[in-house]
Amino acid sequence: MQSKTAPATPITEPAMSFGQLLEQVRYNGAYPTRERAEEVVTAVLAALGRRITGEERVELAARLPREAGRIFASQIPGTDSMTGWAFVRDLAARTGGTLATTRWDVGSVLGVLARLAGPALLDRILAQLPSGYAILFGRAELTQAA
Repeated sequence: MQSKTAPATPITEPAMSFGQLLEQVRYNGAYPTRERAEEVVTAVLAALGRRITGEERVELAARLPREAGRIFASQIPGTDSMTGWAFVRDLAARTGGTLATTRWDVGSVLGVLARLAGPALLDRILAQLPSGYAILFGRAELTQAA
């Protein structure tokens, strides 16, 4: 007699490892070392973790490699509204980088995150953020006509 048990819920693994994430960012950002790519990933993930809330936050954290998910989810989301440009300025002030290099860093990381999130989740994330974030994720900023 066979026992009938419910099938185990599969535990989904992130689409890439933390090492693969670092290598993607290193390649996209043309960073000279893996250590530099890790510094950039850590700073951008922490900054993004201060912006995203709700189910989108939980879902994105689950799609990231474990180490990246921890960095992202360990941040307390801010209550202030911050445009994409203000996000870059804030991160530049926190890291001591220039606006140009910080914008490059943000794009290098968020471009990879956009692929990990997938189009549907990214749409929901962008819907909750103020203007200016779509371009940071490598998307066109679409606005409605007045």
